[in-house]
Amino acid sequence: MPGLKFRVLLDSDKNEEVFRDILISNEANFETFYHAIMSAFGFNGDQMASFYVSNDNWDKGHELSLLDMSYDDDAIDEPASVMKQARIQDFLTEPDQRFILVYDFMRMWIFLIELIAYQKEAPDAPIMALAIGTAPQETTKSMLDENLFGSDDHLGQSSVHSDDDEDDEFGFNDFDDDYADDDLNDYSEYDY
Repeated sequence: MPGLKFRVLLDSDKNEEVFRDILISNEANFETFYHAIMSAFGFNGDQMASFYVSNDNWDKGHELSLLDMSYDDDAIDEPASVMKQARIQDFLTEPDQRFILVYDFMRMWIFLIELIAYQKEAPDAPIMALAIGTAPQETTKSMLDENLFGSDDHLGQSSVHSDDDEDDEFGFNDFDDDYADDDLNDYSEYDY
């Protein structure tokens, strides 16, 4: 049974490359691969995650989720595969097959995975063959709601600014309508 060597690059804000080479059997399922990646980077692996089959442009294709999230939804054209039931060899269509792993959908850790070599013999369990760079701690990346509302949020209160303090992000003030806010002080919708 052949082995597969994947390079797993952690996409991060750091200026240094952080990647791991993992040797795994082509018979292994994606859940085993997922746990090997989490272990190689020192992550807990206790959050939701999905692999995506990818191409040379790193586009997301078919999803392989950690848990079955379809709930028998007939509206889904192509339901996601479940990692535990999907063997790696069944999703290899290119000699340098690529996958994307998204871990912790609140923090959005993204791992770019590329098949870089084939081995004649597969290991009994996944092996980290090479480690380059220091992986950040799992909790160092801010959560999505902190990115959207600012890290100074407390107890779910978003940072709300008055219109004067806020940049016009959507271009609403791009045109002058010759009206001032003072013009509307005496307006009452019930007078008309």
